[in-house]
Amino acid sequence: GNTSEDYLRILQNVLTKGAAAYMRVSNQVNSSKLSLVEKGICEDIHCEREELVIKKQGIYLIYCHLNFHFPSCSNSSTDLKIEFLVNDQVNRQTLSTWCASEMCHEKTFKTLFQLHLTPLNVKDRVSVTLNHPEFLNEMYLPNENVLGVLRYSDEM
Repeated sequence: GNTSEDYLRILQNVLTKGAAAYMRVSNQVNSSKLSLVEKGICEDIHCEREELVIKKQGIYLIYCHLNFHFPSCSNSSTDLKIEFLVNDQVNRQTLSTWCASEMCHEKTFKTLFQLHLTPLNVKDRVSVTLNHPEFLNEMYLPNENVLGVLRYSDEM
């Protein structure tokens, strides 16, 4: 089935600590910050256009599942950087190198999944950025690019 829909169904049945968000994301023109484009779950978190705003203090699991499409490969590799931002400050980042010419075919698809457990306060803003948003696969798997936040504990 559709992995994104499977996760959404599971999350709807999980007992959370009172706050959860699960949103489809897409790239924006002239911006590295991804846009939240479709609500899946948005409970006790304010879901804005580019960020999730925390309403309850606690420890949160932030996760992001992104698919990339490289339509053609060059002789050099491509470094993809994903950053979780809290209040526009980098809170977690991942750097992956993809698509060196010896590893590529005519077109290449890659998936990155990132998790981060962090304490968040009321009014903290969570977002995700990419250094190469143009490679986000919105043509073949648009519904599989998601950002999620789950309140794991109310302890700090």
